[in-house]
Amino acid sequence: MNLQISAAVERWPVAGQFVIARGAKTHVDVLVAAARCNGAIGMGEGTAIYYLQETAEKGVSQIEGVMEVLSGLDPRAAREALQQLLPPGVARNALDCALWDLEASLAGKPLWQLAGLATPPQPLQTAFTISLGEPDVMEADAAKASARGFGLLKLKLTGEGDRDRVAAVRRGAPMARLIVDANESWGGLDIEAEAHALAALGVEMIEQPVAVGQETLLDGVSAPVPFLADESCQSRAELDLCARHFDGINIKLDKTGGLTEALALAREAQARDLKLMVGCMLSTSLGIAPAWLAAQGAIWVDLDGPALLARDREDGFTFEGGKIIPA
Repeated sequence: MNLQISAAVERWPVAGQFVIARGAKTHVDVLVAAARCNGAIGMGEGTAIYYLQETAEKGVSQIEGVMEVLSGLDPRAAREALQQLLPPGVARNALDCALWDLEASLAGKPLWQLAGLATPPQPLQTAFTISLGEPDVMEADAAKASARGFGLLKLKLTGEGDRDRVAAVRRGAPMARLIVDANESWGGLDIEAEAHALAALGVEMIEQPVAVGQETLLDGVSAPVPFLADESCQSRAELDLCARHFDGINIKLDKTGGLTEALALAREAQARDLKLMVGCMLSTSLGIAPAWLAAQGAIWVDLDGPALLARDREDGFTFEGGKIIPA
């Protein structure tokens, strides 16, 4: 078996700015992995997790470090070995997904069948992210997103003035469903009161209200909407913690380190009656494609990464009527 692996960094501009509590982005650097064998090629993409101090360049070095070990293996064996060779993160995600894609190509089967889906994947309603900003700016952005057909909006919050921001978005998009990402910022707030206030504005889910390591702040909180873990849930290793303190988890392939772990995490989370969300980082449609498969059974889908870019790859997903639709 002559498995050839390569990796490179690509830069893609953001449409305007993407702003969260930790800062603003005008572009995203993605790690693209390619796996070749017997004339077939598989491609995968990952985005570095900034709060874990990852970079796309470090991801290239990680992949280069395992190329020789994997070169004598078939794609499935290489993918299985990869789970131990690299930690969860951008490098393993990009290469794991490339190996899945290669395996499907060699087998002459669609990836969804290899991934164990019972039926072909369908278009999904996806959230559209409203970047953090002043209430009037977020109100205008929400109105624009609603006019584009997005009926599910995800608001980035910061722990200060969040009620005003949500109220403004509600004015801008009065018929939209709302979910919010607190980005670990509610540790100093009355979490229960904040949750009730946002629920009264129509918010149906709150993501990561407290910082990693402060999950016990959620104990005893009686909230009218579910709390979902994002930063607190990187992989199956955190499921026990999440089951104690949260109502569900947000699965992102860049966190789990690929489709392999994402599928396993989804199965085990559902077995624990945890609610599922599948999200993404800023990315092109190449990075979203395997996440779209993992999202088929999720309650909330947040795969708007390509819709936030100034341009996407050719033959990428389209976004129509608030849904993510394959080419």
